[in-house]
Amino acid sequence: MSPPPKPAAPLLVVKNLSKHYTVGSTFARGGRRSVQAVDGVSFELWPGETLGLVGESGCGKSTLARCVVRLHAVSAGQLLFDGQDITQAGSAALRPLRPQLQMVFQDPYASLNPRRRVGDLIAEPLRVHTRLNAAERQSRVTELAGLVGLRPDQLQRFPHEFSGGQRQRIGIARALALNPKLIVADEPVSALDVSVQAQVINLLADLQERLGLTYLFIAHDLSVVRQVSTRTAVMYLGRIVELGPTDAVYGQPAHPYTAALIAAVPRPVVSAAGAPRPAVALQGDPPSPLDPPPGCRFHPRCPAATARCRSESPALQDFGGGRLVACHHPLPAAG
Repeated sequence: MSPPPKPAAPLLVVKNLSKHYTVGSTFARGGRRSVQAVDGVSFELWPGETLGLVGESGCGKSTLARCVVRLHAVSAGQLLFDGQDITQAGSAALRPLRPQLQMVFQDPYASLNPRRRVGDLIAEPLRVHTRLNAAERQSRVTELAGLVGLRPDQLQRFPHEFSGGQRQRIGIARALALNPKLIVADEPVSALDVSVQAQVINLLADLQERLGLTYLFIAHDLSVVRQVSTRTAVMYLGRIVELGPTDAVYGQPAHPYTAALIAAVPRPVVSAAGAPRPAVALQGDPPSPLDPPPGCRFHPRCPAATARCRSESPALQDFGGGRLVACHHPLPAAG
């Protein structure tokens, strides 16, 4: 069987996206300062694929996720969803797009109203965005519960009566209620036990195959991202430093930061040629987004940093094989 043709256009296009916050007070020591949570991020997401986004805590992954679904306003750059510019779209313009663009949150308990029954929580998007009557909504809610592995009798319970994995299934069912095209999953398994993580990951993969979903999957666990992602983007201090097919990024990392992340995974990491890749030792702690270093933001911790790295910020450059790397001195291919 021949592979399906590649879609004519990406579902999501992010161009030089930035999100800056102003913190502090004019009366406080240091005055008002700007936090560069996301700074000049660009990527495309194609229909039916899963783009994994990894990086240390505080690198801007969750902020980027909320900007993509327009829960946060964008400071600069452009967002195109299904060919439509939603960068500065207001509530009225976003309303017809909300059903197609949904989010699954990290904490399955905090994202569910504890005073409402599960069936009501799943039905809420149907009440807001559709004209289904009560019987039709109930039928759809029962169908969604079955999709995520919940029984109809469980729909009358409250969120606190479920385990963490079950609560995340409820969140997934709610996100699926309006037949979305894109689901942004912000660390959807990080709050779950390892055995339950596998169940939820398998559920997401099954739903993607059955419903033709597209995922932006955010996590700090590299093994999880490797399992679910078609492509992987590595983020550091608000910027993407490496992007490419998952097997290539994990098998032969080109950016020193990517190599350091993979080396930190507690299992042997072997290159495509079969030889272990050398570990990359990081120095110090990540800089503060309140005061990012000049040049390459990774240079204070990079063992290969040069004077050029300290003065010139590297742009994402074609590394071959569909990969982009933002580094003046990328690691050579193993072998």
